[in-house]
Amino acid sequence: MKVMITGAAGFIGSTLGLKLLERGDEVHGVDCINDYYDVNLKWARLKRLQEYDNFIFHQLDIANRPAMEKLFEENQFDAVMNLAAQAGVRYSIDNPAAYIDANLVGFANILEGCRHTKVAHLAFASSSSVYGANTKMPFSEKDNVDHPISLYAASKKANELMAHSYAHLYGLPVTGLRFFTVYGPWGRPDMALFKFTRGILADESIPVYNRGQMIRDFTYVDDIVEGVTRVIDRPAPSNSSWSGDKPDPSSSKAPYRIYNIGNSNPVQLMRYINVLEECLGKKANLDLMPMQDGDVPATTADVTALESDLGYRPETTIDVGVRRFVDWYKNYYDIT
Repeated sequence: MKVMITGAAGFIGSTLGLKLLERGDEVHGVDCINDYYDVNLKWARLKRLQEYDNFIFHQLDIANRPAMEKLFEENQFDAVMNLAAQAGVRYSIDNPAAYIDANLVGFANILEGCRHTKVAHLAFASSSSVYGANTKMPFSEKDNVDHPISLYAASKKANELMAHSYAHLYGLPVTGLRFFTVYGPWGRPDMALFKFTRGILADESIPVYNRGQMIRDFTYVDDIVEGVTRVIDRPAPSNSSWSGDKPDPSSSKAPYRIYNIGNSNPVQLMRYINVLEECLGKKANLDLMPMQDGDVPATTADVTALESDLGYRPETTIDVGVRRFVDWYKNYYDIT
């Protein structure tokens, strides 16, 4: 299979790329290598992929319409996995334009490329952030998600709506994946586990929002990638029983599906920090802070649909996952 992965130098994208390369797919990685965080980490991730003869890298911005048109025209991709996005809830408060360009304009270019070159399946990253002001737990794909509380979340909800319109108008099979708090080796420096680890090792205080009264459905990156791979291999079908009288947001008469991918085992943030302290052999100096704008106090994934449709349920515990991250971090930064 010939697969395009956008955001291939990213945390999830590079991990997915390795899995697809190892099973023999021809992978075309797309990434603009922006400086939102350390570009050296991005190039290091890419270096792992470039060891495979079946990997082709394209350094370009998905918001560049002519470049994306040319890429699609010159390659007949069997599937596309769109992971390229401006990430981060808090960053969206101060830099909204970055989200409009990457998450909306860029995604529109992906949709157009898939439409015109008859791609058999487009899968794309959404986010648990779309649940916004919802408080009913666990979060279900069948719930209404019309109250995002950050522009990042709104852009991901917009992606789902844009994708549905292309599924309806052009018959393009599309699957949106709502990721829940992904962590693990090769993660992003702006994410909590990375920042906590760096701060604890440097004997610096670490910011803990809502004074630690947070619950997250922490999901290990390999579990995310396993779910993504299964989705890529199964183009979204139409739901013949879908009714406009009682519309199910997770499916459609068009070839459209939305899935949560989460551990479905929520963990208190303070427990997460305690596990990290145990792995590092050092206590954290906590800077207890109020809730930040755009954040939610709790997330929990209902993965019933993922399990019933794809036969998969993430299972890696934080005790295992955090240890693997710490081992990677120490090796990558040469810390003894």
